[in-house]
Amino acid sequence: MSSKQGGKAKPLKAPKAEKKEYDEDDLAKLQKKKEEEKALKELKAKAQQKGAFGGSGLKKSGKK
Repeated sequence: MSSKQGGKAKPLKAPKAEKKEYDEDDLAKLQKKKEEEKALKELKAKAQQKGAFGGSGLKKSGKK
């Protein structure tokens, strides 16, 4: 008997995703979402330049 049963079984390939067709409303929502994400990234970059988000951590009061 020469059967190939040893070793790991290969996983089945996932079917390719079908191309979705969007109407005008869907396209407008996607565009708005991309713009919001871009604006949020820009705000985070500006905040990191100013040092508003962290870096200092908890400050000790100096009392013993």
